[in-house]
Amino acid sequence: MDEMTQLNLLRAEVPRPALADLRAEEDRLLSEIVAPGSARLPRPARQGRAWPLRIGLGAVATGLAAAAVAGIVFTGGGSSDPKASYTPMAVPVAVVQTLDRAADAATRQRELHPRPGQFLVFESQADETSDVNNEKGNFRYLACSRRKIWLPVEGRATGGVLTETVLPPKRYGKWPIPPEAEKEVGASGPTRAADVDQRAEYLRNDYAYLSRLPADPQGMRAHLYDHLRPGTLEGDREAWSRVGAMLTEAYLPSAQRAALFRAAATIPGAQAVGRAEDAAGRQGIAVARTDEDAGERSEYIFDPKTYLFLGRRAVVTDAEKGQAPVGTVTESTAQLKVTVADSAPKVTGG
Repeated sequence: MDEMTQLNLLRAEVPRPALADLRAEEDRLLSEIVAPGSARLPRPARQGRAWPLRIGLGAVATGLAAAAVAGIVFTGGGSSDPKASYTPMAVPVAVVQTLDRAADAATRQRELHPRPGQFLVFESQADETSDVNNEKGNFRYLACSRRKIWLPVEGRATGGVLTETVLPPKRYGKWPIPPEAEKEVGASGPTRAADVDQRAEYLRNDYAYLSRLPADPQGMRAHLYDHLRPGTLEGDREAWSRVGAMLTEAYLPSAQRAALFRAAATIPGAQAVGRAEDAAGRQGIAVARTDEDAGERSEYIFDPKTYLFLGRRAVVTDAEKGQAPVGTVTESTAQLKVTVADSAPKVTGG
């Protein structure tokens, strides 16, 4: 591990100080940094950023004077190894604060302790873009559903079970909704959940695998960039997507969840976008990353008071590429409840 990596992860277990605390300390320090007989130094202009390094206030007097100006994190360069080289970059304080508070909230949340042989039960709601092209015309709409899925602690290879209720569809921009979409409303299941265990080992999101992941931000960042090149458009985009894959119908122990949020803050392009609404209509605040090629922004939404994860959504940022007005939601989810069960319902017809 090089010196920059060590500096970036120094005292990673210590919560970052609030911006108000940093500014108060800045005022105190600036009042003391005055040469005898000279005028007081002018205040540096504030740019709405903070210092995300986890260093005690009393230990870095000079650094704290600049703390309110810009946040600095060290992110991987072009190397295929995320640990190999880190380059400094400024990170908007709102992103750092939101994800840091989400990490702190994860450590306070009631912990689930599923055992082998048990099932994690996820209740969620989702809106997904659907295209229909037939003799009646071309249609695009949001297919909406509420689902409950039982996933084995050991992974889906041992069998997951799904029940689903199709909800009335929603409009996608100005596109028409096909008549048949309304006829699909109703409940189905229990059915066998799709088996996704053919994917690569490092892309698994079952509890048995996630609970063994690193519980520190550096190690979790290395996991997010496994088989990717940090600092590249494709690598950073995929790393951000993997964050969502580990939060959707997946459960991490609190230590890994906190590490995931703090690692996400180091992904280049992360930004705060303020208010956002999940698929269930709950209001939250979001952090996001924009994919310029797709003309779409990928958001992760948190409760504005508790900072617990609510869901995710995708929003059009380029009308031409998204084929819809800017601001159109193309996909959204809401994580409603996560519990543990000893068994799953019997599959219909099996």
